[in-house]
Amino acid sequence: MEVELYKEYTARVVPALKTKHGYANPHQVPRVNKVVINTSIGSSPDTKEALEIAVRELQTITGQTPVRTLSKKSISNFKLRKDQPIGAKVTLRGRNMYEFLERLIKTALPKIRDFRGISPKAFDGQGNYTLGVTDQSIFPEIELDKIKRNIGFDVTIVTTARTDEEAKSLLGELGMPFTDRTKPAAKQA
Repeated sequence: MEVELYKEYTARVVPALKTKHGYANPHQVPRVNKVVINTSIGSSPDTKEALEIAVRELQTITGQTPVRTLSKKSISNFKLRKDQPIGAKVTLRGRNMYEFLERLIKTALPKIRDFRGISPKAFDGQGNYTLGVTDQSIFPEIELDKIKRNIGFDVTIVTTARTDEEAKSLLGELGMPFTDRTKPAAKQA
């Protein structure tokens, strides 16, 4: 069974991007390479418990076991030692990646209160997009009554696009709800 978002990519997005950008070969059309979800527990008083909660929540959301991330250097002001566990990350590819993107775009983002779209300015100049999620409760897999602490994380969508414009049109065609900042502000009476 294929994921709906991947079917949509092959059937509709590839031909649309070929005509929009004038690609001669279908292999030139940008695609999503991987999705990296990263979280940090910060300066929590009970770092061990906070890290366990973060790992469990990431595993529930993504369906994959997260890798714990370690600090690279010691910073005394933050009471941080080198090689201390400070977060977790998951790298999604293939089917899991498309399933996660489909849930993010069609279910999770619309659940955000007063959601008007995501910023079209969060591209890194190389065709990758990073989105910050402040609360894990927007995902349908999370049971609201079992949340002990809010966990925010970054979702980085890595594409094969060469420019931000190509990446934005790829993600836009996949259904990413960007805010349209090109419209002039409404005149007030």
